[in-house]
Amino acid sequence: MDQKILSLAAGKTADKLQEFLQSLKEDDLTDLLQNQAVKGKAAGALLRAIFKGSPCSEKAGTLRRRKIYTYCIQLVESGDLQKEVASEIIGLLMLEAHHFPGPLLVELANEFISAIKEGNLVNGKSLELLPIILTALTTKKGNMAYGKGELSGEECKKQLINTLCSGRWDQQYVIQLTSMFKDVPLTEEEAELVVEKVLRMFSKMNLQEIPPLVYQLLVLSSKGSRKSVLEGIIAFFNELDKQHAEEQSGDELLDLVTVPSGELRHVEGTIILHFVFAIKLDYELGRELLKHLKAGQQGDFSNNLCPFSIALLLSVTRIQRFEEQVFDLLKISIVKSFKDLQLLQGSKFLQNLVPHRPCVSAMILEVVKNSVHSWDHVTQGLVELGFILMDSYGPKKILDGKTIETSSGLSRMPNQHACKLGANILLETFKIHEMIRQEILKQVLNRVVTRASSPISHFLDLLSNIIMYAPLVLQSCSSKVTETFDYLSFLPLQTVQGLLKAVQPLLKVSMSMRDSLILVLRKAMFASQLDARKSAVAGFLLLLKNFKVLGSLSSSQCSQSIGVSQVHVNVHSRYNSVANETFCLEIMDSLRRCLGQQADVRLMLYEGFYDVLRRNSQLANSIMQTLLSQLKQFYEPKPDLLPPLKLEACILTQGDQISLQEPLDYLLCCIQHCLAWYKSRVVPLQQGEEEEEEEAFYQDLDDMLESITNRMIKSELEDFELDKSADFSQSTGIGIKNNICAFLVMGVCEVLIEYNFSISNFSKNKFEEVLSLFMCYKKLSDILNEKAGKGKTKMANKTNDSFLSMKFVSDLLTALFRDSTQSHEESLSVLRSSNEFMRYAVNVALQKVQQLKETGHVSGPDGQNPNKIFQNLCDITRVLLWRYTSIPTSVEESGKKEKGKSISLLCLEGLQKIFSAVQQFYQPKIQQFLRALDVTDNEDREDADVSVTQRAAFQIRQFQRSLLNLLSSQEEDFNSKEAALLVTVLTSLSKLLEPSSPQFVQMLSWTSKICKENSREDALFCKSLMNLLFSLHVLYKSPVTLLRDLSQDIHGHLGDIDRDVEVEKTNHFAMVNLRTAAPTVCLLVLSQAEKVLEEVDWLITKLKGQVSQETLSEEASSQATASNHPAEKAIIMQLGTLLTFFHELVQTALPSGSCVDTLLKDLCKMYTILTALVRYYLQVCRSSGGIPKNMEKLVKLSGSHLTPLCYSFISYVQNKKSQGLKYTGEKKKEKTAVATAMARVLRETKPIPNLIFAIEQYEKFLIHLSKRSKVNLMQHIKLSTSRDFKIKGNILDMVLREEGEDENEEGTASEHGGQNKEPAKKKRKKEMKCLS
Repeated sequence: MDQKILSLAAGKTADKLQEFLQSLKEDDLTDLLQNQAVKGKAAGALLRAIFKGSPCSEKAGTLRRRKIYTYCIQLVESGDLQKEVASEIIGLLMLEAHHFPGPLLVELANEFISAIKEGNLVNGKSLELLPIILTALTTKKGNMAYGKGELSGEECKKQLINTLCSGRWDQQYVIQLTSMFKDVPLTEEEAELVVEKVLRMFSKMNLQEIPPLVYQLLVLSSKGSRKSVLEGIIAFFNELDKQHAEEQSGDELLDLVTVPSGELRHVEGTIILHFVFAIKLDYELGRELLKHLKAGQQGDFSNNLCPFSIALLLSVTRIQRFEEQVFDLLKISIVKSFKDLQLLQGSKFLQNLVPHRPCVSAMILEVVKNSVHSWDHVTQGLVELGFILMDSYGPKKILDGKTIETSSGLSRMPNQHACKLGANILLETFKIHEMIRQEILKQVLNRVVTRASSPISHFLDLLSNIIMYAPLVLQSCSSKVTETFDYLSFLPLQTVQGLLKAVQPLLKVSMSMRDSLILVLRKAMFASQLDARKSAVAGFLLLLKNFKVLGSLSSSQCSQSIGVSQVHVNVHSRYNSVANETFCLEIMDSLRRCLGQQADVRLMLYEGFYDVLRRNSQLANSIMQTLLSQLKQFYEPKPDLLPPLKLEACILTQGDQISLQEPLDYLLCCIQHCLAWYKSRVVPLQQGEEEEEEEAFYQDLDDMLESITNRMIKSELEDFELDKSADFSQSTGIGIKNNICAFLVMGVCEVLIEYNFSISNFSKNKFEEVLSLFMCYKKLSDILNEKAGKGKTKMANKTNDSFLSMKFVSDLLTALFRDSTQSHEESLSVLRSSNEFMRYAVNVALQKVQQLKETGHVSGPDGQNPNKIFQNLCDITRVLLWRYTSIPTSVEESGKKEKGKSISLLCLEGLQKIFSAVQQFYQPKIQQFLRALDVTDNEDREDADVSVTQRAAFQIRQFQRSLLNLLSSQEEDFNSKEAALLVTVLTSLSKLLEPSSPQFVQMLSWTSKICKENSREDALFCKSLMNLLFSLHVLYKSPVTLLRDLSQDIHGHLGDIDRDVEVEKTNHFAMVNLRTAAPTVCLLVLSQAEKVLEEVDWLITKLKGQVSQETLSEEASSQATASNHPAEKAIIMQLGTLLTFFHELVQTALPSGSCVDTLLKDLCKMYTILTALVRYYLQVCRSSGGIPKNMEKLVKLSGSHLTPLCYSFISYVQNKKSQGLKYTGEKKKEKTAVATAMARVLRETKPIPNLIFAIEQYEKFLIHLSKRSKVNLMQHIKLSTSRDFKIKGNILDMVLREEGEDENEEGTASEHGGQNKEPAKKKRKKEMKCLS
């Protein structure tokens, strides 16, 4: 039969074929077809023949064709056919689909849809036909019956797609179905339907099936609805990540974690790759991604940024077109996130209203962590982002070796955090990805070398962390590091020190690197630039410190040990001990040559030797010998010759230039510290084997110091040629020389004071010697101060750093103030009898703390060791605290009238500096610090559980008592300096209190009580106390009511702008009085009001963003307005209270100047924010319709209580200005006086036009809102027409007439007038528009 059909089909016409097919039974044909197909014979040819004999022009043919078509589909689906046969059949069916009439196509499509819904598909091969059928359907002209009505082909297709998407899809065919749609011509609306259906299926799919599905979706997105695809995929993975994080952080014992972490990350990685590929083909998708994430930034409540979307963004940076935009977006998001965090932390008002948001920085670090799962396409972006953050937000300028922060205090914190985040990204990426390590190291080193002029401490810290993490890994990159060494002699000293400290662990591992460094340093030693030689010394000292010679004492203070065990193994290998010794002695040889160089180079050596000795005790002999021979050059050996030192030899004269050649004071200081350490550490261990020649040098040094001490005490100032008659001016050679000598003698005295005190063992004679040395120091310092005071030279305010070490200062203060041992009593009374000496001791302590605050370390031994400094700080603080609280200033001052500050006041100043330094450098150790201050000596009880807040509160109470005592004294006895210091101390201690604790509330109410009950006419004290009150208040609740009360007080004290009005005096705060009301308190409250306005503005912007996002998703908008309600209410309350605050101030007769200017600017801000609120309600009205009642009240209040008063205040300001101008005119008849007065008037009236413009903008938007909300908001607002802010012509004429000037002069004046009137014209036009 099949042969017959085929032969008939070969004929020219199909008539006979048709007849033959007609005569067959239906089943015969299908059976025949099945047999042929299953055997795999010429099924295709047969099928072609059947279709040829079943034309669509006849009904019977059409039905037969449809029957066969359906049967073929079932045959293909059954899965019984070979692949080639099935493909051939499908191909034929595709070609034939277009011949069908419309209604049959609809039937076929419906069969497919019902098969999909009921899950009857077996292998889904036949799905390839559905797009062909739907496409064919759209080409059919004319209407066809569909359901009950008639629809065109296009509409039928739409209905079919709708039915398909609303039905159930079997999980295994989702990918095929999605892929099928890309061949169907879809409209925007249909594409949206399909995308939504596919996105809903995500949650039902296996994780491994999602990447191919996402790929198909992205291909499909080119037909439209890109936004939905992006939003859906990002939201899905964000949710998945969150669930995953919760499961992992949940109970570890439940092994129900749905997805192993690695699998999820690999899937995400694959999807990100698909995305990048799709964006390369379709840039529109990339733009949509950026648009979507930017939109989320506005509202900020959105979940648009999540680890997945950040990873996506970073991988898109590989596409050049988007690189810059993406990094900009990320930079802005990061800094904005830090700024928001800062704003929230500083305001209880905002904390109550805004839910805590996840921080962008945490998300980015999460991406770094996840990128370990072969997200290679993300790592490059991460590294770039890290460097961009460090470059953009690192410290900016250098001045005298100190880093200067260019930005203002508030913006500094977010910038610092952003820079720190950049460093963390790079460090973590470095740890995880081996491939990229070389690149990171190279980039860091490049920046260290090329940016000599800008600060690079943040890059050096990063380098140090990278090397500490893996010194052995970096051996492979050693060439890059050695290349950097070549530039050492051209880099600034600080950079060299930082760089060498950072690479030091590498030097221990790699010999070749060490050798190349030594070569570079040797060259630098003889360079012509002084800085290069100093760098060489710094480098050599560092090497000496870190390469131990065998037999050296293990020093407990070894601060830089390396935590990698392999390194230790290598360091202590056989190569080490002998090699290190020869190596170190070689370096010592090189360093000895430096002793013939400039003073700066020698000074570095003397400062470094002590540290070397402490780390490498075997070098003691060599170092001490070097120092001894150096001292002998300047020491007068004959015991009866005065003075004992050759000061002339220390000074170098070259023509007119006189400079210091040998810093003798530093040499002695170094000898004294090395000797003390040697005696305490090395000598006790040598008791057994007395080595004569070793002992010799130490004995020599001791004798020399003893002899110098005795002879220094005997020497008069005349012996040094430094008596009162000597010349100390900076302009003559002799003066300069005498200055240098004087500083040397003073330095030597200080060194000897420390030396004698430390060997004294509390002997009375030694203490008398100490006091004599101090008197010598004091005489010289008095002479210098006196001469400097006369000459007023630059030297006057530059005090040299003290030579006393911090440890000694702490011991000395403890002995002077706290030592009550009976046996020490007599000898200590020698020192205690001199008030001058005790004051000097406290002063040096202050100087050390100041140095710590400015540079982060102190001079002298152990000055770079943070733990030692911290220990000394604790000891010093304990003594100062005891001294201040037990002997108050009032007691001390009543006894003696001396010039200069009293000791108690100095102690207080020291405490104030220490508290701020500890918070700056030792934040993590605060608990330990406060515990050390607890003078109650019951250490045995377990007091570790006492919180920081409780300890800080205890200290606060002591200072509160002192302040109360001070305030209870008479007005004329009131010490303003001490009061201001006490408030500063209280301010820094109150930062340690937890804002939610009862101690914090107590502190706040105490401060408030002080402000309410004490009146002092001292502006400085008032300002610091008010600042403390506000800083506490904002962490408890919003300060608006406080502002309102203060504004009433100011109004009461300063009077009204209308002189006939009598203002009743409110006395909320006694601190506000006639002296302090303006400008002190007035400017303070205005700056606080500005902060409140900023917070409100921030909130409004947040709400606006939220509303604009909700208008995109309509159904959420009704719930959104409900959730916005508390924030809206709070905003209106804040603005209402601020309105009453401004209402008071605008009526106050403020003195012209800063108060008036600031008030005008703040009023302008107030109106701008009111306008922002009105515009927000315009947005809300669009979706929900009404505005709340309290908003209406706010508008009414602004119309009655603020706007009219603003205009009268403007008139008041201008009258004051014109009177001032008139007065100047009468007083002086000179042109310049009037010209300057006019210039001042112009400058000071500048904010007025801005304010009027702001008021009018506000009224303009109110009119819009009235129309939209159908509420008449303008009924309480009198539209303003007064334009009285021009310079009055008649006054000007009068002044000019008095001048009797020529026309030229008049021309300039009228120009002034014209300038000032111009805004008025503009405003009038604007107002006409408003009214129309």
